[in-house]
Amino acid sequence: MTAPRQILERTTYLATRRCSERRLFLRPSKAVNDAVRYVLAVAAERYGVAIHAFCVLSNHIHLVVTDIHGNLPAFEQYVGSLVARAVNSFHGHWEHFWAPGSYSAVKLLEPGDALSKIAYVLANPVAAGLVRRGSEWPGVWSAPEQIGAGPVLVDRPDGFFRKEGGKMPATAMLQLVCPLGVESVEAFRRGLVAALTALEDEAARKVATDGRSFLGRRGVMAQKPGARPASSEPHRQLNPRIAGRDKWKRIEAIGRLREFSRAYRTAWLAFARGLRNTLFPPGTYRMRVTYGVACAPGG
Repeated sequence: MTAPRQILERTTYLATRRCSERRLFLRPSKAVNDAVRYVLAVAAERYGVAIHAFCVLSNHIHLVVTDIHGNLPAFEQYVGSLVARAVNSFHGHWEHFWAPGSYSAVKLLEPGDALSKIAYVLANPVAAGLVRRGSEWPGVWSAPEQIGAGPVLVDRPDGFFRKEGGKMPATAMLQLVCPLGVESVEAFRRGLVAALTALEDEAARKVATDGRSFLGRRGVMAQKPGARPASSEPHRQLNPRIAGRDKWKRIEAIGRLREFSRAYRTAWLAFARGLRNTLFPPGTYRMRVTYGVACAPGG
């Protein structure tokens, strides 16, 4: 039995998904950028997901979000499906868009952990040796000052999306907010800028030490969407489900996850024996959505 993923309301995640064979299907362009922003805005409104930050590099996407209502799997499926279909239509590509098994959702335990991961996400273009500052990235990238600055109206782009009819709205609101538990938006933004600058400076030093140079905006835009990066990527990397700087809170969270897995397996075995009134543990998602099983409250 595949290890179940616990989906609880009001939980913050770093979510990542990579393109098939690391190909540059998401290479920045007006069509790709407009489609991704629009899909994110529509999905966030539809599933009640709070977006904190995002960065879309040419072959992968990072999101930091809070799942307010326990809808993360549906939100991610919606985003992944629509982005793949829209971008494939732009490139005339009909094969697999996302790499199988590349989806990752890491639970972030505290606001400070969210700040660290947001800084990591926004520093990605620099760490990859593409541009000197994240703000120079020509693709979809959320600036720290956008957090808490209010909603931005995103129009439905032409091309893939139908102008008339269909279920897609003509406009959607894209809003970046602070993670839950943050007392001061201004202080959070200041801390994020400081953390981001430190990561960018460190990445720039590493590029220089390695004798490399940044590809630059023009170099990025000159790449072909079907190409792959020249650098290799290590295989079989760890895929954690929890991230936190506080050791004891991390240990506690891992313990709760193990207890959920044990309770889920017990309930699943009872359900498989025909006991349809079996109570599943809090955070059970697939069995609840697919079979309508009852779940214990709390979590």
